[in-house]
Amino acid sequence: MVHRALEYETNCILTEGANWRKVADGSGSMEGDPSMTEPVGSREHDAAPGAQGEVVMASEEFRVEHDSMGELEVPVTALLGAQTQRAVNNFDISPLTMPRPFIRSLGLIKRCAAEVNSELKLIPDDIAAAIVAAADRVTEGSLDAHFPVGVFQTGSGTSSNMNANEVIARVASSESGLAVHPNDHVNYGQSSNDVIPTAISVSAMLELEDQLIPTLAELAEQLRDKALSVDDVIKTGRTHLMDAMPVSMGQELRGWATQIQHGLDRVRAVQVRGRQLAQGGTAVGTGINAHPEFGLRMAERLTKRTGIEFETSENYFTSLASQDAAVELSGQLKVIAVSLMKIANDLRWMNSGPLAGIGEIRLPELQPGSSIMPGKVNPVIPEAVVMVCAQVIGNDTTITIAGQAGNFQLNVMLPVIAYNLLQSIGLLANAAAALSRQAIRDFAVNHDSIEQNLSRNPILVTALNPVIGYDLGAKIAKTAYREGRPVIDVAKELTDLSEAELVRLLDPAKLIDPHKTNQEGEG
Repeated sequence: MVHRALEYETNCILTEGANWRKVADGSGSMEGDPSMTEPVGSREHDAAPGAQGEVVMASEEFRVEHDSMGELEVPVTALLGAQTQRAVNNFDISPLTMPRPFIRSLGLIKRCAAEVNSELKLIPDDIAAAIVAAADRVTEGSLDAHFPVGVFQTGSGTSSNMNANEVIARVASSESGLAVHPNDHVNYGQSSNDVIPTAISVSAMLELEDQLIPTLAELAEQLRDKALSVDDVIKTGRTHLMDAMPVSMGQELRGWATQIQHGLDRVRAVQVRGRQLAQGGTAVGTGINAHPEFGLRMAERLTKRTGIEFETSENYFTSLASQDAAVELSGQLKVIAVSLMKIANDLRWMNSGPLAGIGEIRLPELQPGSSIMPGKVNPVIPEAVVMVCAQVIGNDTTITIAGQAGNFQLNVMLPVIAYNLLQSIGLLANAAAALSRQAIRDFAVNHDSIEQNLSRNPILVTALNPVIGYDLGAKIAKTAYREGRPVIDVAKELTDLSEAELVRLLDPAKLIDPHKTNQEGEG
């Protein structure tokens, strides 16, 4: 299953056959969408290698767009305008573009802003309706090919905000026959400085609710279910990777389930602050050029559209100048990544073998494990999860550094915060689902291996300490280990305890719950 949180990896750059590319003279082309205006010129690009090495000449048609800096050629089939084209020309740094959930949130924000401005009689109703229709297409994803601006752009994300404004204005104008302006209508009462932080909040909260929270809940429940099925499996516990006192496999899995449940609790706690929106603060937090009710009404509209209880920020200056809620959320995502990495690595160790490893379980065999060693099968899902966790931990470092970049009244690393935060949420959601469905649910227990290791575990002598003392216990353990004998056999020789008493004291079933109380923890 592929979650929406990760679909931007394939959909954001290429949609419905469209292909954006920047050309040598600083322009770009967008192929695959119908032209909405007549071309005002054409250019033959430099020769480029095609399939199997042949040379292909690409001919592009352009229209002239205007902004406050003058004229600029824009591909005639592109829905974007001059400011977006300038960003494409300027930020030829990385193929990474803003993720689908972020673009979706821009569409939601522009839709709600048009509705609020129409309610407040600040823009004409017909223009607002045209904006709403166009913004819905942005939200749905059918215009993603027209959002080519990279992650590494102006730190406020102004280029992405104007990308949305220009695309929505152009589509709205074309479909309604009205003159819809990207700044005067689509961006009315807004600034990139409050739109982009709001888009980060909205997209992150939606992805948590749609993706991460459900899959973490599923994983916790799967672990609890699996724990019930292996409650009677008593195995050698391990500390420092060395043999220790026994535990039940059910206890072990319920420990993992509690880790995941705590991760869920942490995420839900952060949502209280993550749902506060910057919208209404405009340029520096004072709300200049926005109606005094704009922020409150925007939060109400977004709540109605998404089902998430958004609220206007208690302090716009905080919401523009800092990204503390995003940093906090990323920190909790890192905790979840650490938990998943621990669980995934435990599974790898337990599955190790099949002959020379621990060999307590057999994970589902999903694919051949080697290109040279026939028959080898590897724990591929836990390995993939471990790599996801490493990426999320790295993303948190980026977000932490970016979060402190709130110089005076504005944070200027917003796009990279958005990208990394949404990537972390999406990766963790997919990893949790894979671990639950392709590893935890169907692993099998190697009972013979577990019982053999447990019966020869010299550390079982710990249970005799209150009766025979530590020093004699250590002698028994070392002798049993050196001679490869069961502890009970050595204890019969070195103590005065009867065999019946030793059997009672060394019963693994009693050792896993010595106080007859529930130490397993509830999810």
